[in-house]
Amino acid sequence: MTNYLLSVYQPDGPVPEPAELARIMADLDVVNQEIKDAGAWVFSAGLAAAGSATVLKSDGRDVLITDGPFTEGKEHLGGFTVIAAADLDEALTWAAKIAHVLAPLSIEVRPFAA
Repeated sequence: MTNYLLSVYQPDGPVPEPAELARIMADLDVVNQEIKDAGAWVFSAGLAAAGSATVLKSDGRDVLITDGPFTEGKEHLGGFTVIAAADLDEALTWAAKIAHVLAPLSIEVRPFAA
C-alpha cells in the first residue's frame, strides 16, 4: 500500500454560511467514515486560515521568520486527508468522493515518496 496526500485547496475569503458549512462537514464525515471502513484512512485535518501561517527560511546562517503563507495567492491549502491505497486509481476514487462533497474546490492527489 502507498500513502497518498489528498490536499484540499480553497479560495481565500469567507467560509460558507454556518448552515451550509454544517451540511458540507456532515457529508464529508460520511465519506471519511467510508474511507475508514475500507481500511484506507490514515489521518485528516482542516487547517486554520492561511493568514495564521508562519514561514521560516534559512540562508545557511540565519533563519528569516515571516508571518503569513509561503506564497500570496487566490487559493490556499485548507485541509488534507492521508490515505493508504493500493494504487493511484484507488486514491483517485477516494479523492473524487471528497471532490464531490467539496465542489467546486480542487483536490490534489500526491503519493508519498518511497
